[in-house]
Amino acid sequence: MADSPSCDLKALSPLQLFERVTEQGEKVRALKAGKAPKDEIDAAVRMLLSLKLSYKTTTGQDYQAGLPPRDLVLINNGTTKEEDEDFVDPWTVQTSNAKGVDYDKLIDRFGSSKIDTDLINRIERAIGQKPHRFLRRGIFFSHRDMDQILNAYENKKSFYLYTGRGPSSQAMHVGHLIPFIFTKWLQEVFDVPLVVQLTDDEKYLWKDLTTEKAYEYARENAKDIIACGFDINKTFIFSDLDYLGTSTGFYKNIVKVQKHVTFNQVKGIFGFTDSDCIGKISFPAIQAAPSFSSSFPQIFNGKENIQCLIPCAIDQDPYFRMTRDVAPRIGQPKPALLHSVFFPALQGAQTKMSASDPNSSIFLTDTPKQIKTKINKHAFSGGRDTIEEHRKYGGNCDVDVSFMYLTFFLEDDDRLEQLKQAYTSGELLTGELKKVLIETLQPLIAAHQERRKQVTDEMVKQFMTPRKLAFEF
Repeated sequence: MADSPSCDLKALSPLQLFERVTEQGEKVRALKAGKAPKDEIDAAVRMLLSLKLSYKTTTGQDYQAGLPPRDLVLINNGTTKEEDEDFVDPWTVQTSNAKGVDYDKLIDRFGSSKIDTDLINRIERAIGQKPHRFLRRGIFFSHRDMDQILNAYENKKSFYLYTGRGPSSQAMHVGHLIPFIFTKWLQEVFDVPLVVQLTDDEKYLWKDLTTEKAYEYARENAKDIIACGFDINKTFIFSDLDYLGTSTGFYKNIVKVQKHVTFNQVKGIFGFTDSDCIGKISFPAIQAAPSFSSSFPQIFNGKENIQCLIPCAIDQDPYFRMTRDVAPRIGQPKPALLHSVFFPALQGAQTKMSASDPNSSIFLTDTPKQIKTKINKHAFSGGRDTIEEHRKYGGNCDVDVSFMYLTFFLEDDDRLEQLKQAYTSGELLTGELKKVLIETLQPLIAAHQERRKQVTDEMVKQFMTPRKLAFEF
């Protein structure tokens, strides 16, 4: 009797389909070598052909042994032009659409679940308060297993939060704040521990940095993270270059992940080539390890069954798809995820911001004057070419960067809706909308800078010291 697929083939990623085809091909060869009955061989061949067809339908290319697909997101936006496709991986985000990436297609490609009204309402019931504006406005738009986290919480079971930062420069920009603003809120409303990974090792491997400079950036970025208001009794911030050498639990989990992920898999997921250094190839296991509570024995008392919730931008999902695939094979619970949209560059939503381009975003070190100048000079406008045309036809909030930024930082829903209607109708001009954003960001950045001044080196040391947090496990 022929084997049937263990799950719906449509639910499998390109890499998973590649592995299924490979396995089935090996099975056919084994049956032929063993001179199995003809009907058994024929059934296995039919299954192989079916898998190859599914692979071609999903990837648009024929299966080639030993050449896994590169599991990056390449989404066609309803056109056949190559330049009209979205491209997303953990290092690059590109789209030709001024509205930004098509997130519905991204959900379909990644196989995650949309954060819908039912889930938001369930979160509101669980925490007994209004959901964060990032949830209300679809800024965190996708999830994996958030329902399991809520099940645990409703049944008085523990979970913990894990997020991170790749310290590629001394100064962070406002886009870097998004996961930390949301994570702080999650920590407060659910009252759970938080671990923050600073991947200074990653930046050393990918950037032209010394290990000393990467670690220095990590400590400087830690100050900005602490300035977001995290509770020192509930938060552990760690540098990979520092913590990895002190925690046997952390390293054991890295090794377990490394053993269960093949070179072909990481090539397929991350697009690594034979010319990449082995540090890059092994790094995904290091980003995976904080997903397991046994990596932090000082916090969780050695327990391995505490589930993890990871708030992150959607471009980090490939790391955690790999992690979720490995977790059951090493006896660990799969981490759950909450995915955010990308924070747009001032010049438009076509790309992510760059810490190396001072005009691509508002940095946390910018003065009120710099903030005003950057927004007035560089913020992409959805307005018309002339005041007369704008009054007649109105502006386009879908592409206007000032309005996009306000959806992230303006707390008042009614005020945001009023601005949208006024701008769309032509009543509100681009310069006036930019003025609202300037008046929103200037005090926000100034308050952050003031809090950061209060963060001492001793405080950073306390946050980054492995220790027991204010929780019992």
